[in-house]
Amino acid sequence: MTAARVAGPPTGLVSVVVVTYDTLEETLAALATVAAGFTTTPHELVVVDNGTDGTGAAVRAALPDACVVEAGENLGFARAVNLGVAHARGDGVLLLNPDTRVLPGALQRLVDFAGAHPGHGLYGGRTLRSDGATDPSSCWGAPSLWSLTCFALGLTTAFHRSRLWDPESLGRWERDTVREVPVVTGCLLFAPRPIWDALGGLDEAFFLYGEDADLSARARRAGLRPVVVPDATIVHTVGGSTASSGFKLCMVMAGKTTLLRRTWRRAPAGVGVWLLAAGAGLRAMLETRRGRRGHWDVVWRRRADWLPGYPHARGALFGPPARDGVGAAP
Repeated sequence: MTAARVAGPPTGLVSVVVVTYDTLEETLAALATVAAGFTTTPHELVVVDNGTDGTGAAVRAALPDACVVEAGENLGFARAVNLGVAHARGDGVLLLNPDTRVLPGALQRLVDFAGAHPGHGLYGGRTLRSDGATDPSSCWGAPSLWSLTCFALGLTTAFHRSRLWDPESLGRWERDTVREVPVVTGCLLFAPRPIWDALGGLDEAFFLYGEDADLSARARRAGLRPVVVPDATIVHTVGGSTASSGFKLCMVMAGKTTLLRRTWRRAPAGVGVWLLAAGAGLRAMLETRRGRRGHWDVVWRRRADWLPGYPHARGALFGPPARDGVGAAP
C-alpha cells in the first residue's frame, strides 16, 4: 500500500464509531454533542457496547437512528472498533471516545481538512480538559530507545514535557498549530475509509492502549503523515472506562510492551521492555521511600501481568472472558 494509491478526499457519509464500557451517562452526554460537530457532512453513529450497564438499550432509546452493536463481552478497544467499522456505511471512519464533548463544528473542520489535505491519511484534533487547559493526549511522539531510557532514569517525570528529556510528550507544544505527529490517539481520529481498509484497521492483538500508536506506525510506514488539526477541538475527560489509575497504568504498560514487540526488532524490543520495567520499579521505589504505596507500586507488583504484553495481559489483568457471554469487569 502507498499513500498515493489510497489517498483521496472523504465524500458522503462519515461514520462516528464510539466504543463504550459501562459508561452510560458519559456516553449519552458525548453522543448528544456529535450532531453539532458537523455542519454540512452527513454522519451516522455506530456505538459498540462492551459493557453490562444497559448503555446499548439507552442509546437506542435516546437515538433511534444510531447503529448499536452489543458485543456481549468486553472485546477491548481494537476488536470493538473493528466490529463497529464492519457495521459502518460511511466513506470515512471517525473514532471518538465516550468521555468527550464535541465542540460545535469541530468534526466538520476535521473532515474538511482531510478533504483538502489527503496525503496525511490519519487526522487528529486538539483535546481540552474540562477547565479549558490543553490535554496533550490527542497525540504523542513515538517511543525510541532514547525516550525509554529517559523513562527508566526518571527524567520524563523530573522534566515533564521537556523536548529533550520527555520526547514522547512533544514538548510544550499546546496542540494549537497544524503539525504532523508520530501518533494520533484514538480518542479523536479520522481516516477516509479506503485508507482505514488499506491499513487493515486496528491490530486486534491489542486489548486496550497501544493500538492507535501501532496504527499510526503502520500509516507512516505506508508513506502517510498523521497530522493534528487544532480547529477540531473536543473536551476530554481521560480514562473514563478504567476503574483506577493503578489499573489503568498496568494496561498502558501492557500496550507499550506489545507495541515494542510488534513493531521493533527482537533485540531492541527486549531492551525497550527492560527499560519500561526499570522505570516502573524506580517510581515504585520512590513512592515507598515517601511512605506511601501509590499507582506505580501497583504497576510494579503486577509486572508479571503486563510485562509479557497481550494476549497474556488481557487475561491476567481482566480475567478470562466469561463463558455466559458477558465480559469480566476490571
